[in-house]
Amino acid sequence: MSKWPIGVFISIDAGLGVRPETAHELGISTAHLHTPHAGSRTPERAKEFVAKLKDLGIRVTVVFAGFEGESYADIPTVERTIGLVPLETRAARVAELKEIADFAHLMGVDVVGLHLGFVPHDRTSADYQDVLKVTRDVCDYAAKNGQAIHLETGQEPADVLLAFMQDMERDNLFINFDPANMILYGCGEPIPALKTLGKYVRSIHCKDATWSDKPGDTWGAEVALGKGAVDFAAYLKTLQEIGYTGPLTIEREIPQEPVRQKAEIAAAVETLETLKARLA
Repeated sequence: MSKWPIGVFISIDAGLGVRPETAHELGISTAHLHTPHAGSRTPERAKEFVAKLKDLGIRVTVVFAGFEGESYADIPTVERTIGLVPLETRAARVAELKEIADFAHLMGVDVVGLHLGFVPHDRTSADYQDVLKVTRDVCDYAAKNGQAIHLETGQEPADVLLAFMQDMERDNLFINFDPANMILYGCGEPIPALKTLGKYVRSIHCKDATWSDKPGDTWGAEVALGKGAVDFAAYLKTLQEIGYTGPLTIEREIPQEPVRQKAEIAAAVETLETLKARLA
């Protein structure tokens, strides 16, 4: 794979990404795949999906987990409902994440991504130790499949996530860096955060956003790439500095407007190709 192929977030039967056919029409050959519905995660459907994506010339590099009951309505709701941190749903979601890892393995994908949830900031607390324990369990399960786990940035500042990564002590745990999430959650400037976390970054999203007027209390707004506060020229330059050579995976979460979604992704592809050429 050449340096920095342009990718896109896709969905087959669930999720906020574009359809695989749309990615193909845009000339995109790599993708992050939102996990299909539970009923589709069978060996038979895995074969069907692999065959379909092969026909379209698309290679999935990360399968992203999502769970029933998750909501991004506002930041407090995210804290209550997202990922493996909420205690009420933790056991069921850990079991499902392991099943998702097995499904990804059937598809020949060696990375599973997810939003872990809000990592407790107090490293001495019982809650923090419990989150470490459950994440180690997931990493150890994935390792048996020869897989890595990628945690997506967003819910915590870079220094908190860095400390968590160091405390985890697992060599198959890495980061999927999303610069827009740092802005949406009000967790810090994306470029310094990327430099802080650089040694762990193994996959990325190219998404843009504007800041909330109350960062950390209310949401910012996702916008088309190049229309927000992410400096993508600096982003790619920093990716080059940290030695990242993987896909530049575009994410634009407006599936309810497929025509606009496709057009804005096409514009994002053009922007990223132009920036890549300047750094060649």
